[in-house]
Parts: sequence; C-alpha cells; structure tokens
Amino acid sequence: MAPRCLPSLLVFYLCFCRNRADFYVFDDKIGLGRRFDGIGGLSGGGATTRLLVNYAEPYRTYFGASLHILKVEIGGDAQTTDGTEASHMHYEGDENYFRGYEWWLMKEAKKRNPDITFIGLPWAFPGWIGGGESTPYHYPSITASYVVSWIIGAKQFHDLDISYVGSLSFDFNLLICSYKLNNQILRETLDRVGLTDVGIIAADGNWDISTAMMLDPSLYGAVEIIGVHYPGTKTVQEALWTQKTLWSSEDYSTFNDDVGGGCWARILNQNYINGRMTSTISWNLVASYYQDLSFGRDGLMTAEQPWSGNYVVESPIWITAHTTQFAQPGWRYLQTVGNFTHGGSYVALTDGKGNLTVIIETMVIPRSLRMHPSCAEITELQMWYSKFDYANSKSTLFKKLPPIKVTEGFFTLSIGVDEVYTLTSVTTGQKGTYPDPPSSTPFPKSYYDDFDESPSFDEAPYFADQTGPHVFTLRQIITQQPIAWATDSDHTISIIGDYSWANLTVSCDVLIETANPGGAFVAARVSRGGESVRKAMGVFFFVMANGTYKVTNDIGGKRVLAEGLSGTKAGVWYTLSLTVKGQFAFGMLNGRVLWKDAVVLNPKNGWAAIGTHSFEFGQFDNFKAVVE
Repeated sequence: MAPRCLPSLLVFYLCFCRNRADFYVFDDKIGLGRRFDGIGGLSGGGATTRLLVNYAEPYRTYFGASLHILKVEIGGDAQTTDGTEASHMHYEGDENYFRGYEWWLMKEAKKRNPDITFIGLPWAFPGWIGGGESTPYHYPSITASYVVSWIIGAKQFHDLDISYVGSLSFDFNLLICSYKLNNQILRETLDRVGLTDVGIIAADGNWDISTAMMLDPSLYGAVEIIGVHYPGTKTVQEALWTQKTLWSSEDYSTFNDDVGGGCWARILNQNYINGRMTSTISWNLVASYYQDLSFGRDGLMTAEQPWSGNYVVESPIWITAHTTQFAQPGWRYLQTVGNFTHGGSYVALTDGKGNLTVIIETMVIPRSLRMHPSCAEITELQMWYSKFDYANSKSTLFKKLPPIKVTEGFFTLSIGVDEVYTLTSVTTGQKGTYPDPPSSTPFPKSYYDDFDESPSFDEAPYFADQTGPHVFTLRQIITQQPIAWATDSDHTISIIGDYSWANLTVSCDVLIETANPGGAFVAARVSRGGESVRKAMGVFFFVMANGTYKVTNDIGGKRVLAEGLSGTKAGVWYTLSLTVKGQFAFGMLNGRVLWKDAVVLNPKNGWAAIGTHSFEFGQFDNFKAVVE
C-alpha cells in the first residue's frame, strides 16, 4: 500500500522487474538535495564557433536549444584546440571590445534566453601579460586586471552581465601558494571595481584545488564554485568536504552521433548521482569549425558549412532538452536519486512549489524497468521519450507521448534498452520545428575574396586562424608570441577550404611589413591544424623581406623543396601563386615563374592557407583558390 503523501511530500516507487522487485523511492520527507544550477554549452577552447557567425539568416534564428549557461573563451591570440580567438588587448594599453564573435554569440543567446548565465574563461593570454615569461602568472595583478577588464567591457559595450569567471589555473601544475595567489588577487580585483557578484570558478582542471582550499581560508573564501574538466561523473572526498558547489565546467567532448547522444544522457544524470555536480557544460556548444580539425563534430549540434547553409540538429540537442525544458536553475534535486541495480540511472527535481521532473536513462540496461510512482497530489505526468536505435540509425528523439494518468497515486511504465524518459508536471515542453536545411555541399572549388566587404566580425569569412589573429583586411596583427595553452606554430597561419583538396592553385597578394626577418606565405595541402598545427605538412611558399624565397614540405621549414633569390622586400605588394598537381608543384611571383618541378610526395590533400614567417605585421589581399 502506498504511503500517504503530505501536501509538500513526493513519494515515488520504481520497480525493476526480473524475478524479484527492487524498489527505488523518490521522497522529499528526508530533505532535498543540492541546488540545480543548469546545463550549458561552451564556445571556445578554442575557436569552436568560428564558422557559425558566417551563416546567413534565417538559418541562425529558428529556435533556441533551451540551455541555461553559455561559457565562452576570453580570447588570448593563441591556439587553444581548433583555432585562435582574438584578445581584447593585443598589447598593453590596447583595448577593443568588438573583436571576435563571442560578443555576438552571447547577445544572440540572451535574445533567446534573457536569464542565461554567462561565464568567461581564458585559455591563453597575449604575450605581454607574462612580461617576457612563459606563464601568465609572473605578474598576477596584471593578469587579474586583464581578465576583469573583459568583464567590464562586456557590460559597458554589449550590456552583457558575466556571472562567473574561470580561475587562472591555466591547467598548469600549480602549487598551493599559486592557487591562493592567483584566485585571491582575482577576487580582490573584482571586488575593488564593484564586481562583487561575479563568482570565481576554480580551477577548471582537476580536483586538486579542493585540498588547497581546505588548507587555506583565504583561498576558500575567494572561490565560489569548484569546477573540473571531464570528471567521469565522479568527485573526490576532499571536494565534498569543502561543502562548495561542484560543477563539471567542461565535459562531453564526444562525436555527436547517437552514441554521443547516449553518452550525454548518462553524463547529465550521473554527474549529480555519482559526483554531486549540479551543473554540466558541454565542450562544445556547436561544432562550427572544419571537421578535420581536432575533435571534429564534438558539439551538441553541427554547423560547419556556412557556404551551403547546411546544419544538423544532432541527438545531444534533444537529450539536453529532456532536462533543460523541465527543470530550471534554482530547482532542487531530491536526495532519493541514484543508479538502477542493472544499469541506467534516475534523477528527480522539484521547484518546491509542487512541480516535479524525473529524468530516466537506460543506456545499456539489459532488461525492462517498471515504474510505480505514487503521490496523492499529482494526477497526471507529461511524458517525453527518446529511443536510440544504433543498429538501424532510426532513433526516436524527444517525442511527446500521451500523459500518464496517476490513479490513486500509482501508474506503471515499462522501459526498455537505450531509452530516455522525462516524466514531469511541467506542461510547457515543446520540440522546436525548423524547415529542412539546405543540402550539404563541399567548399566551393573556385573561391575569391578581396576582403573589401566588412564581415560581421573581424575575421574574414571561412578563414580559420590557427596561429595568430588576422583581421578582416587580412592583416596579421600581433608581433609577440602569445602564452598558449595548446601548442602554437612559430608561424602565423589561417586555413580555408576543403581538407580533400589535392590539385589546386592558391594565390594571394602579400605585403611584408617587417624588414628582418619578415616574410609571408601561401600554402596548399595543409595537413594539420588545431593543437597539431606545429606539425603541419603541406606545400608552403615563403617569400622573405631579405630578398629570398623558400618552399618547404612542413610549416617549420625543415624539409626544403626549393629555395633561392626572389628580390622581395618589406613595404611592397607582391602576388604569390602556388600550384600543386599530382606529385609536382610550381610557384609564381607577380605572374613570373619563380620555381618549378618541386616534388611533393606527401601529403596528398589538405587545406589552403596564408600566413607570416613569424609573429609580425603583414597584409594580404585578393585571395583566390581554384581546385581542378
């Protein structure tokens, strides 16, 4: 017989049926669990939303993804996984709060959810921050002021309120004193300019800061949330002892097919069940970068073809909706949540006003689950359903089923393998609709850009900076190597096109601005970008300000295919043209063949690219790529 439900009491029984019944109880009479802080997506770490801004309307505005949190990279001019994002301060004294696309993205997110929470985190820093050192923490007051200036600029120029900032751990092996120094100075800097409501999330890495916080009261007071990356749904005892809010501040990073959707379903439930983490943020928000870069299609959805308008709303979007449409930040978890005996998990949340949401996932559960909820005050529950069909690729995603009638406090529900259910008293859920997107098409085989038309932000359409930022006039604009989290190349480079390109001609006008050792290049068949850009192979045609040229098979210039005199110098525009066909390549300078018959055995294909010989000023114009 079901227990009697008090007006504020929620009691549910779950029956797992094999040869015997195992009961699982949802009950608030023993008190509530932790506050639910929301589900989010991450743009950055790095350049993961690069191509999204180049999509034309109306493709960008059909409906939102019901996310509660948007975390963005505070650009640092350096490679941070799939590209570079421009800093708001390239140099000391330089301030520009309109660089990059994160401002645009946050404003678009705010249009769709005025209550969205914004977080900023620096993955890299301009070189001047370190004062000649390879760490941004040699002068922590300068670093803290740099981060805080970004928060102030977000409000002053874009009316964006940043709620949290990631701590300055930078994923280094920091000593306890370094944790204390960096976060305490950041807290003091925030407070001094009146940003007392901006919280610090630390250390955006592993759980080690938990021990440091227990040993140091000032560090404990500075950090509001302990945030970790990829915790595997588990926490550590030291983090629980702090009694601080715990977040998985970067998670998922999985190919976004249905297998990835199932992985995301497990993470969203089990991060709380196993680790008491009350927020989970997906890296990344939307896979809007060239797929052959690092971690291609590791977003909640895919939008990597702005030239065609094609995009794909992948299964992780709908799995997210199972939670985010039916529970909001400020709701509380019930304490009676957990893992099923034979696999799968369940969580329950309440707003404290009589609403209840239960999310069940049965990824790889081998048998059926029967559910017997009981509560005298609830007579009906809305039901939303997803079923992964990995074998036939015919999954059902976020489908509204008829409501379940609760009769005298009971109902029965049979649950199968690889399913997700949301049972809720919330009646506002909806599956957004959108017209079929345009068909997928490869990057145009003939592409030209004179850079005369100002784009919607400062990077030329479709160009993806891999080392060093380039503004829309295609000018390389930094002269000091940044402090990078990932591995930068010693040469700035921006890629474009289709990774399958093999036989093509790449041409561009270049202006070398640095006399010595200044230089610029065009390239074809570039094999690597992202955090592997330093190891990129291809055909790189350099001209130098000292009157020489060099053709190399690698971006580092160690495998020389041809070299000689070019007569080039700084301050003069030149037209470079590189043709690669089969196993041979030749290059032209101002329409005259400068070298020919260079043998190119590998790579067989890759992107086109332009760049500079070092971190130096340089200009580019009239870029053209033609594929045979």
